[in-house]
Amino acid sequence: MATVTMKNMKGEDAGTIDLKDEIFGIEPNEYAVHDTVKNYLANQRQGTQSAKTRSEVRGGGKKPFRQKGTGRARQGSSVAPNHVGGGVVFAPKPRDYRYSIPKKVKRLAMLSVLSAKVKDEEIIVVDELSFEAPKTKEMVAFLGNVGAEKKALIVTAAKDDNVVKSAGNIPGVETTYVGRMNVYEIMKYTSFIVTKDAVGKIEEVYSA
Repeated sequence: MATVTMKNMKGEDAGTIDLKDEIFGIEPNEYAVHDTVKNYLANQRQGTQSAKTRSEVRGGGKKPFRQKGTGRARQGSSVAPNHVGGGVVFAPKPRDYRYSIPKKVKRLAMLSVLSAKVKDEEIIVVDELSFEAPKTKEMVAFLGNVGAEKKALIVTAAKDDNVVKSAGNIPGVETTYVGRMNVYEIMKYTSFIVTKDAVGKIEEVYSA
């Protein structure tokens, strides 16, 4: 069982916390992480791109010029792909890129990235994180106090509007809560800042 030193908002030591090995101490599975990240990115695609094929371009009903005697290559339509303003060959059309992967793979990927953060010492556990009102200045001070990198993900047990708004204008800093965190974001950000309550909720949600 890994033991991590907690910090308070001033960056001072605030005791220790034990992290369950079955959640924060497994051997990371790269294949599960890769599949989950690929699935997440595919599901984010809108798939709204569209271009017209030769059958959809206006015009083209009349043969551009006679078949023989002009010295030019024969042409049957002015909307053929080789003409300016013609249709697009294999034109992209709206489609749905979404697909699903097994829940067990998603769970394994989540446990893998959480364990990797502990192994790489990129996890920062704080005893609590609260702001009386949205204050970007206070959030910047907090990040400096706990030694967070420029790219940091802050995870709370539940959605906290003051935390979200305080970090909203800071480049490279993102906020989320346990119910919405995903493998891609945990990997994307260097510092993984999580509250004590959020750790408890993670262990509750992902316990076998």
